[in-house]
Order: sequence, then C-alpha cells, then structure tokens
Amino acid sequence: MEDPRRATPRTDAVLADPRVRAASGRLGDTLVKRHVATVLDRCRAGEVSPADVVDEALRSLPAAATSLRPVLNATGVVVHTNLGRAPLSAAAVEAVRLASGATDVELDLATGQRDRRGRGALAALAAAVPEAGGVHVVNNGAAALALVTCALAPGREVVVSRGELVEIGDGFRIPELLVSLGARLREVGTTNRVRLSDYADAVGDETAFVLKVHPSNFVVSGFTADVPVAALATLPVPVVADIGSGLLRPHPRLPDEPSAAAALADGADLVTASGDKLLGGPQAGLMLGKADLVEALRRHPFARALRVDKLTLAALEATLTGPTPPVAAALVADRGALLARAERVAADVLAAVPDAPVEAVASVGAVGGGGAPGVDLPSAAVSLPERYAVALRTGEVPVVGRVHQGRLLLDLLALDPADDPRLASAVVAAMDTGTD
Repeated sequence: MEDPRRATPRTDAVLADPRVRAASGRLGDTLVKRHVATVLDRCRAGEVSPADVVDEALRSLPAAATSLRPVLNATGVVVHTNLGRAPLSAAAVEAVRLASGATDVELDLATGQRDRRGRGALAALAAAVPEAGGVHVVNNGAAALALVTCALAPGREVVVSRGELVEIGDGFRIPELLVSLGARLREVGTTNRVRLSDYADAVGDETAFVLKVHPSNFVVSGFTADVPVAALATLPVPVVADIGSGLLRPHPRLPDEPSAAAALADGADLVTASGDKLLGGPQAGLMLGKADLVEALRRHPFARALRVDKLTLAALEATLTGPTPPVAAALVADRGALLARAERVAADVLAAVPDAPVEAVASVGAVGGGGAPGVDLPSAAVSLPERYAVALRTGEVPVVGRVHQGRLLLDLLALDPADDPRLASAVVAAMDTGTD
C-alpha cells in the first residue's frame, strides 16, 4: 500500500481549490489555513482519504469567523446569562447590520456638522420613559452605577441598606464596585429589616446619595421591612435607584419587579438599569432621571471610557421602536400555544424515530438574568430521558435544556417558533448517536 503521507495533497494545492479560496474570502486566510492543516494531518495519519481532503476541510469550517456558536435555548430561562442574555429582535439584528458600515452616528447630514452621538437611541429611550427629564446610555448596568459613583461620590458617603449589598454576576459585588471608585459606604439597617429612620440618621454633610438596589436572583421573606423609593425621596439628598433588570414600565406578570417609570414617578433622582435583560435589547447601561443630573454625568470625563458603540446604539433604538422583542414576547407567552408547539415537535421526532421516548409536557420557566426572582412563567416542553443531554449540547446544532427529576426538558418558552423544526432534527440526531 502507498504511504498515506506521500499521497497527501500539498497545502498550496488544497488552498488553491476554488471552493477553499472562496471560504478564505469569507472567513479569512488564517482560519482556513488552520483547518486545512488539521485535515491534512488527519490525512497523513490515514484518517481521511486524499480525495476527500477538500470536502472534509470545507465541512470543518465554522459558519462565520468567530468561535461563538449559535445555541438553541431550551432551558426555559428567558434571559439566560450564560447564553448571552436577551436575544435581539429581527429589527435589532437588521439595525446592527446597517450600522456595521459608515453611518451618521455623530454627524448631522443636513449641516455637515458634528451632532449628538446616538441621538436616535436616546430619543427613543426618552420617548419610552417620559417621566425622565434626561437619559444617557453607557456600556452596561454596572457601568451606569460606576459613573454615578465616580461623578458624585469620590471621598463621600453612599448610604445603602445592608440587605441590598448584593453580588451580581461572576462574583462581582456592588459594595466593592462602589468602594473601588472612591466612595465610602454607610450601611444602614440589617440584612432583613431597614427603616426610613435608619436612612435619616445616616444622612449628613458627607452623604453623596442614597442608593436603592434591587436584589438580584434572591428574595428575602418572613420577618422583613423595606423602605420604598417614595419614602426615600423625602430625604434631603439625591436618591439613586438601581433597578437592575431594565423594566421600563410595570408589567402585569412581574408585579414586584421595579420599573424605571415607577421609580421616577416615586421621586428617584436617577434610575440605572440594564438594557439586555427585561428590555430585551443589547448589553447597555441605561441612566434616566433629572435633566441636569444626567447631563452632568454625560459630561463627566469618566463617561468617555464607558461609551457605547454604534452597533449597540442601533440595536437599542430598534428594540425600543421596533416590533415586540423576543424577551417581551416570552413574558406573555400562552401555555396552551407552547404546549401545541411541543406536541408538534414530539410528533416530528416520533415520525422519524417511532419508538422515541419523547412526550410533550407542561413546564415552568423563569425570567433569569437577575430579574423577577421567584416568578414562575407557565410554559411547555418536550420531555426525554436525561441521558440525551450531552449529545444534544454537543451536536451540530447545540441544544441546551434543563434536567428535572431525571428527565431532560426542552422548554419552548425562550425558543423562537421558527427554530422548532431544528429542535426536532437535533433530537433525532442525538438519538441516532447511540446514546442508548
């Protein structure tokens, strides 16, 4: 037999193939060369036929020049942090595409003069929350609170309840963030109870502002006492409300979730929030409040370090002005409609694998992303044995579900209906891997 190393095609010959050259134009030479080299090594090892090298190299290439892979979110968690939080609406995706080239992001085309950056997104945010005298956008929710602290509280005190010294994602903690920017914390109350008098006793000449933080991912119940924004607004210092999740207006399914409009109506001087959670847009930090305060924050030198790019501005504007984004749609989804979808997916799987252990079941989803902890969202799922979880997660189309009582639930709450056929195909492929 001929030594496979001698029969292996030369690298330049493979790269010269028209289909490989076309892939290089789409993905870049470096990425394509790396995949070609890997396939050639497999050919030398006898794992790939020399005649199949080009086809195998093309099959191994990613769909785009990024290591990120699209995933079907079948967890039932609407805003899943590990899966990128809010999926963008089709309108927002199109806005990002249009903004990817040269745009008038800081140019008035009529006059040819420089203009306010992101004016469209800012106008849309102001229109969505008319209770705000001014609005500004930075690159995430923590950045919004950081800018407030850096501008208002260096060397001064921030009064905050002990029960609101929360940890956000990946081990980051609000108190450490504030202290790192030069503020001094004045903690009041206890973990479970705080009164207005506690705040009043702490407020003094050194107070920069009172901070009201919405607890993320947990609920304190039982022997508790809290002070609402309306009461804090009676104190002789600014009140900053960090509502976290980005709910702009009250939502009927989330009665206990604070909203920007309600906090401002109750007297908060400034509200900070995320744009990629309940708002359903791109990662961004929203700042809404008194016009003079917001303008002072916008003009602060640190604001330049937190500036958002044109892609974020485009996606945010489209989220605010366009059709209902996926997160908002999921929050009001009807369980009956979801169950009908689950039944169709299960039927498609059974049509391909008649003895497949799948069934449609009612389930319960969650908001996620630190929003509305403890709120159950009615949903439905395709149920199958837990043993298929790995095969689905590592398949050609990765599917991430959740395991409950020995069953893998592929929840449809956060899944685009257009992806139902892909979900069914992925389940069939997982069953064909021999997981049994």
